[in-house]
Amino acid sequence: MPKLLGLTLLGALLPGLGLIVGGRRRIGAFVLTLFLGLVGLGVYVGLTRREEVLAAAVVPSRLLMTSVVIGAVAFLWIVVIVASHRSLRPATGGAGGRALGAGFVGILCFAIAAPAAVGVQSVLAQRTLVQDVFQAERESKSATRPKVVNVKDPWEGKPRLNLLLLGGDDAPSREGVRTDTVIVASIDTKTGNTALISLPRNLTFMPFPKDSPLYKYYPNGFGKEGLSLDGRLEWMLTAMYQNIPDAHPGILGPSDNEGADVVKQSVGEALGLKLDYYLQVNLQSFPEIVDALGGIKVNVNERVAMGGISSSHIPPKEWIEPGPNQHLDGRHALWFARGRYGADDDQRQVRQRCVIKSIVDAADPQTLVTKYKAIAKAGQHLLRTDIPQELLPAMVQLALKVKSGTVSNVTLDPEKLRLKYLHPDYQALRDTVENALESTPQPTATPVTPTTPSTTTRKPTTTTTTPPPGPTQDLVDACAYNPNGDQPN
Repeated sequence: MPKLLGLTLLGALLPGLGLIVGGRRRIGAFVLTLFLGLVGLGVYVGLTRREEVLAAAVVPSRLLMTSVVIGAVAFLWIVVIVASHRSLRPATGGAGGRALGAGFVGILCFAIAAPAAVGVQSVLAQRTLVQDVFQAERESKSATRPKVVNVKDPWEGKPRLNLLLLGGDDAPSREGVRTDTVIVASIDTKTGNTALISLPRNLTFMPFPKDSPLYKYYPNGFGKEGLSLDGRLEWMLTAMYQNIPDAHPGILGPSDNEGADVVKQSVGEALGLKLDYYLQVNLQSFPEIVDALGGIKVNVNERVAMGGISSSHIPPKEWIEPGPNQHLDGRHALWFARGRYGADDDQRQVRQRCVIKSIVDAADPQTLVTKYKAIAKAGQHLLRTDIPQELLPAMVQLALKVKSGTVSNVTLDPEKLRLKYLHPDYQALRDTVENALESTPQPTATPVTPTTPSTTTRKPTTTTTTPPPGPTQDLVDACAYNPNGDQPN
């Protein structure tokens, strides 16, 4: 019996070997040769075609085929295990030995079936995620998405890819959506090095390109003169996503997300960049993705409020205390990114960029393999985008470069750029961004020079003659533990 069980185990580890020992040499040799060939092919593909394999993981048809193949291989493997044991088992064995052998074979079959089932579930979860979040180009509508000519090499002649990252509070209990987080990720398509540019949510008189239909309605930018501070809230960057489509529905053309198209046009014009695609995160579902990753680690340099209202002097009931390398679950990570009591927008923007970096760091291969089903489910609730399915293989290859590249922060001087004034200096902002990206040639939006309005109350925007140099800072340094001692009360 020990010899029988040992040979059965060996036949399970090397399919076909048990059949050979049991006397069924031809079929056993065929199965063993096929198995070794598949293993060799898998090793070769894994070592030399890693990017192609990952790119295939975002093609729904290939994912469906992969799930079928996993199930078929597992079934045939189980058949070989059972057949090998039957070939090895002596005809005169007792009932106890037969029962022990059958139980052992059952355990081996379960050892094959269980991971195969998990694999199939993960692959199908990935397929559902891709289909739910990323629509095929012919099945979706976007007023600002570029036309993809060469899907196999979309970065040909395109040195940088500019993505708009939006964070909004979508919730059944909340009327409308405010995009409190607006970040542009400018990615070098050759190296993967990425520059993050954060815009304050309270920017006013955000410009539009001259060729945009919205320029006719807002030639001097989205804003109004003579308003109180409360009145300006509906004319800030954070309100554009909701208010402009409400006021001018369908003005940019067919779109599945008019608010995102509006913000893409305006932010691109403000920065002097042509924004290609957007990724919108529902902040209400943000904790789910962080928890699916097993949490993130950040350096907390200052006390971060979990709630509270500064304007009403209502203090928070909880705080995230300073400390190095702190592990945050989804709830705490959300407050770390958005907590504003006793903090200004600059502090929040730094924390938001550090959260992005921490998520990138947390998404290591081991985490993705072991927790992917939960990650994919969270992604369905979290993301909205105009990136077409056809572009995903190229996006995956670019994401691998981003993972190994440098992520930096473009520093914006609020005073020199007048970001906290009623009329920011958008031309100086464009110059700052251009300098920060080292003047890399790229498609740019047509700069809009603030014009003098017809009303006497409107004052022209102050122009900076010498633009700031547009420094960048590696997020490893920006997110390091370096408490400044200036803590909210």
